[in-house]
Amino acid sequence: MSLTKVSAVARRGVWGITLFLPLVAALTTAGCATPPYVKFVQGSGKTVTVAAVGDIMLDGTARPELQKYGYDYPFARTHAVLRDADIAFANLEGPLTDRGSPVQGKEYLFRSPPRLVSGALARAGFDVVSLANNHTMDYGAAGLAQTIGALDRVGIRHVGAGANLAAARRAAIIKVRGQRIAFLGYSLTFPESYWAEAGKPGTAFGHEDQIVADVRAARAVSDIVIVSFHWGRESSRTLRPYQVQLGHAAIDAGAALVIGHHPHVLQAVERYKGGAILYSLGNFAFGSYSQLAKTSVIALARFRNHHLEALDLVPINVYNPQVVFQPTPLQGAAADAVIADVREMSAVQHTDVEDRRGLASVSLGTAVAGS
Repeated sequence: MSLTKVSAVARRGVWGITLFLPLVAALTTAGCATPPYVKFVQGSGKTVTVAAVGDIMLDGTARPELQKYGYDYPFARTHAVLRDADIAFANLEGPLTDRGSPVQGKEYLFRSPPRLVSGALARAGFDVVSLANNHTMDYGAAGLAQTIGALDRVGIRHVGAGANLAAARRAAIIKVRGQRIAFLGYSLTFPESYWAEAGKPGTAFGHEDQIVADVRAARAVSDIVIVSFHWGRESSRTLRPYQVQLGHAAIDAGAALVIGHHPHVLQAVERYKGGAILYSLGNFAFGSYSQLAKTSVIALARFRNHHLEALDLVPINVYNPQVVFQPTPLQGAAADAVIADVREMSAVQHTDVEDRRGLASVSLGTAVAGS
């Protein structure tokens, strides 16, 4: 076991009590003061907590800052939350590679230093990432292979891409507290040349029949199934019909939680049957000075006895002109504004979101009128 993962193993078992998580004593970023603690209350019985964040891309306009401050820098203000979850999950947008050739004809190409970034992700607390996105293959099969190797070396599991379609569709299963949590990842984004085939490396495209088959197979050998989708329209809060269709299909097949990425902005949360769909978590640590990607959340899902028991959202500032590629927890009026935004979008999906002192709590019991 690598030293970077020893701490991840050591943190298991701390959620059996009411927990106060010190984040950072003081932050100087305007409008982003860090609260003195974030309070989580764990339920009784066998419980597993999963933290999920939006897109991570440590290249682009972030490169000069990361070369100056190091690749642990983006996670300094959020690692306390991530490391105290049993499992932390993200979408890794772009390969970890210094090999391969850039794909021709694509406007935006990303890649990050493999050893530096994989080590930083492990130290930040991440246990599993999705590679199912529209940048994983930016440097071809060689870039994908090096990415997988870099993640394997530090013990971070990966889903959604592989040496062939079977590998890309394969679930990553993590055992925590005697329970088996399976992750699957799919990309509904172009270019089509990035999609894996029987004898071709790439990402797992989200064909509904394959998603249903994979979820059922994973559910047969695990207690909880979580599905990640790279989908939707960039910079849009409006859901595309196929997002709802595939999200529902995954839960109907046995998934407990669906996590969406790609739009770079937050989208609705939907309570559906016994599970929940986070249609888009927006950006997390993303190398762009976008004027649209300003806020996001860290989703905290708690499972008890194989069922989703609670889903909370920690509002964060991801507006890089302010936080400079370092996602920062929000409090006060700024946090309330994010929660109100999520509540408004989620009401369209007949799901209620409550503001509990700056922490958004998704109602998993009774949906709002119209459900």
